[in-house]
Amino acid sequence: MSTTPETAPKRGSRLPRLARRAQLLEAAQEVFVANGYHAAAMDDIADRAGVSKPVLYQHFPGKLDLYLALLDTSCEAIVASVRDALRSTEDNKQRVAATIHAFYDYVANAQGAFRLVFESDLTNEPAVRERVDRVTQACAEACSEVISADAGLSKEQSMVLAVSLVGMAQVSARYWLASDDPTLAQQQAADLVASLAWRGIRGFPRTEG
Repeated sequence: MSTTPETAPKRGSRLPRLARRAQLLEAAQEVFVANGYHAAAMDDIADRAGVSKPVLYQHFPGKLDLYLALLDTSCEAIVASVRDALRSTEDNKQRVAATIHAFYDYVANAQGAFRLVFESDLTNEPAVRERVDRVTQACAEACSEVISADAGLSKEQSMVLAVSLVGMAQVSARYWLASDDPTLAQQQAADLVASLAWRGIRGFPRTEG
């Protein structure tokens, strides 16, 4: 459940350290997603979490530290989702569909966390840029391993195909969400893109052995 001023614990209430950290990250995500990094203030995050600024600074020395911690969590979530999708079946057509749907599920259901990864207003900060690039790299590497093993392509060839697949998935998912077209449901949109991706990737059939 999202933390709001009404539901946040009262100031002074004590929580175990890990629980407090999770609470602060949840509040920070809401503020960063709504306002962007530059417009977000530590005062706003503390208020949203129902804590004093000193409590917030006990856990995160500065706004960038807090943002990076939140970004790490968001990046790990999408990479884990893609890896789970690839492991979910041995059928490559279903693997492609599962991977596309992983991105659509993340964009649609992650309470706006995808904006921190794919639409950050702080990509000129090296630590942020490194994490954002790492998401694409990690997702592509996971896909590339499957492509290389099944189609017998080189690592370089497999990575080009994998990056294309990942790019298609995340860009189309963000476009679908932004279009807010009530006639195109999430399932239908993801199925369309999965069909397009499969028509291309099946041109590299499984090799024996």
